Amino acid sequence: NQKTKEIQELIPGLQIVAGDLTDFSSLEAALDTAQPDEVYNLGAMSFVAQSWEKASLTTDVTAKGVLNLLEATRLYAGSDIERVRFYQASSSEMFGAAVSSPQDETTAFWPRSPYGVAKVFGHHMTINYRESYGMHASSGILFNHESPRRGESFVTRKISQAVARISLGLQEDLTLGNLETRRDWGYAVDYVDAMWRMVQEEQATDYVIATGEVHSLRDFVTVAFASVGVNDWQPLVRQDPRFMRPADIQVLVGNPTKANERLNWTPSVNFEELVELMVAADLESQKLALSP
Repeated sequence: NQKTKEIQELIPGLQIVAGDLTDFSSLEAALDTAQPDEVYNLGAMSFVAQSWEKASLTTDVTAKGVLNLLEATRLYAGSDIERVRFYQASSSEMFGAAVSSPQDETTAFWPRSPYGVAKVFGHHMTINYRESYGMHASSGILFNHESPRRGESFVTRKISQAVARISLGLQEDLTLGNLETRRDWGYAVDYVDAMWRMVQEEQATDYVIATGEVHSLRDFVTVAFASVGVNDWQPLVRQDPRFMRPADIQVLVGNPTKANERLNWTPSVNFEELVELMVAADLESQKLALSP
């Protein structure tokens, strides 16, 4: 598929082994082939808006898939359970209608989507394997992390790509949902570094990975258009109720103090820089597409 092709182009010589989170035997086979020391579960039905339409599949992949991979990893590790370290990609969507703000590792979960509910299951199952079997299993509760490689169906990439196309005269306007939704957005490269750091720790535990700053989708749009010299973007953006979530989350912002102190981790890219680099990357790709 396209993602596999992109990965192979980025890392020549990489051997890709197929596995399916809903198929336990395929995970066992993949682990036996790869013989890993570290297992990172980043697989999920991760498009939150679609999780209402495909709630059952989201549950099978994003919830039960974690259990399948944990169990396959446990059996692969054998009697020396701590020799294979496990990372679970948990999500800020687990907090949902959060009871307090900012959210940290002790904040109660109140998910507001099938995706969030599934992620809570996977998170608690990871803790259960750590406490029941002594597995070195950590969860990173990652807040929104973006980059130029973000899928085009996600709102941040939809904005950066549309702004690039509008500035080049290839698109007339941009249609969005709730502009007042507020999130803690960070740079995906920084967040992957945090994943690796927590797996290297002597003791496994859970960490909130976030910037600690909150911005609205309106802010994202404003910075994106400003980066191409457009200050009055109102005539170029339309709102459509079809893009509103059935149970939307208004504000999520993380408290990364534990990761700052224990992992010596801090984000290297701020919000404005993140938006600007995403738009710049889409401008470059759109220009290349126009080249003869």
